[in-house]
Amino acid sequence: MPPFTPMEAKVQAELPRGDGWQYEPKWDGFRAVAFKDGDEVVIHSRNQKPLTRYFPELVPALQRIKPKRAVLDGEIVIFTGFGTDFDAMTLRIHPAASRVNMLAAEQPSTYIAFDLLADGDESLIEVPLKTRRQRLEKLLGPKPESIYLSPATRDREVALGWLKEYRGTGLDGIVAKRLEGIYKPGERAMIKVKEQRTADCVVGGFRWGNDGKRVGSLLLGVYDGKTLEYIGHTSGFDDAQRRDLVGMLEPLRGGTSFEGGRAPGGPSRWSQDRDLAWEPLRPELVCEVAFDRLENGRFRHGVGFVRWRPDKSPKSCTLAQLKAEASVELKKLFA
Repeated sequence: MPPFTPMEAKVQAELPRGDGWQYEPKWDGFRAVAFKDGDEVVIHSRNQKPLTRYFPELVPALQRIKPKRAVLDGEIVIFTGFGTDFDAMTLRIHPAASRVNMLAAEQPSTYIAFDLLADGDESLIEVPLKTRRQRLEKLLGPKPESIYLSPATRDREVALGWLKEYRGTGLDGIVAKRLEGIYKPGERAMIKVKEQRTADCVVGGFRWGNDGKRVGSLLLGVYDGKTLEYIGHTSGFDDAQRRDLVGMLEPLRGGTSFEGGRAPGGPSRWSQDRDLAWEPLRPELVCEVAFDRLENGRFRHGVGFVRWRPDKSPKSCTLAQLKAEASVELKKLFA
């Protein structure tokens, strides 16, 4: 039973080659460890936060798994349209049980199992992955309702093909695991490669660094119609570059970027001790950045600065370039 810290992955630029690897999709959902003991089911996040009450429809599905006791490692997702919907997942984290139950009925979630940590009274932590995978396939048998077995392959090219074929569906990358590897709770003992995309963005403002003498981050926007909408920030610069940016941005200070559109936010309950004041710029600079995912029309994570794009018009930086249209239904991967 919890508390339990699952094994995690470290990011690399390329998938490892050679024999001895198993490749799996990286899902765009909530990582979740599911504990079952008879009719008692407990679901915890990777940070050991309870998730059971937010996804009540998964409880009966996990209760129907054959062994009386089991521990699964997996991901909770919500399938909509061609793929998964992370925004729908975040709506579940709500204090009112009535709203959670309503959402569960309207958009039921799915648990994608990719590892088996205990079967009955037997811990499988010290058992090699290839054996754990065989046990997991046997345990799940014919697909239970609301529980999917995560696809896996030993062919690197097949895994890379998933990234291309299912782009825009919620397949977030590829995870590589050693077939002879044991499960290492709390360690980054897996390798993940995330889909990297680039976008051209307008630099609509900036925040000062802690010393007030260097630029801390650039605030990025794209046009949605006539308005410039804030979409995220980039801050991967060394000290010399931060000093140079002060002079580069000086002629553009005092602009009206993000006026009428979504603007960078100020302090929130998560950032009360940080100074999030920002200065607007005239929307004339364009840069290319690398990103992985969008959420509610914004970059979910910090993005990497790639290069300046003096050849690009600010008005050409539109929201449309960020939307990867799915052409193949993600559920086809499970066939």
